[in-house]
Amino acid sequence: MKRMKILVVSDTHRKHSNLEKVLKREGPLDLMIHLGDAEGYEEYIEEVAGCPLEIVAGNSDFFSQLPKEKEIAVGNYHILITHGHYYYVTAGIEDIKKEAFGRGMDIVMFGHTHRPVIDYGRNVIAVNPGSISCPRQEGKQPSYVIMEIDENGKADFTINYLNSY
Repeated sequence: MKRMKILVVSDTHRKHSNLEKVLKREGPLDLMIHLGDAEGYEEYIEEVAGCPLEIVAGNSDFFSQLPKEKEIAVGNYHILITHGHYYYVTAGIEDIKKEAFGRGMDIVMFGHTHRPVIDYGRNVIAVNPGSISCPRQEGKQPSYVIMEIDENGKADFTINYLNSY
């Protein structure tokens, strides 16, 4: 199997300088996943990504034609991508994990909370990259996730912070 490097971001909220820094740092990429709140800049994000882009609408994407969620395949994994607000993720991630498991997904990726998390559950891996533009976790560091798939098809996830280099 071909090794893959996937950038997972969310909640850019029209502030693209951090995204541009991350793309320069992490490239080249096989795929970029944006989990919503692009606020009308999805074409710009697709242009600067330099790779295929999967993107969904967030709660700040008013009048967006983007889907509110997608089911995608990456390597051997079935992934539900959504912004998360329809699953009340600010109150916890159990609902979104149950939804993903019920649909036969291996991974669920979401944003909305602006707080990064990787949760290796029994049935589903839940991934939130936090916000690259407006972080809310302690320390308030802009964050993103890199998903790497090795030659055996196994995925590995890392939370990365923009200012840690």
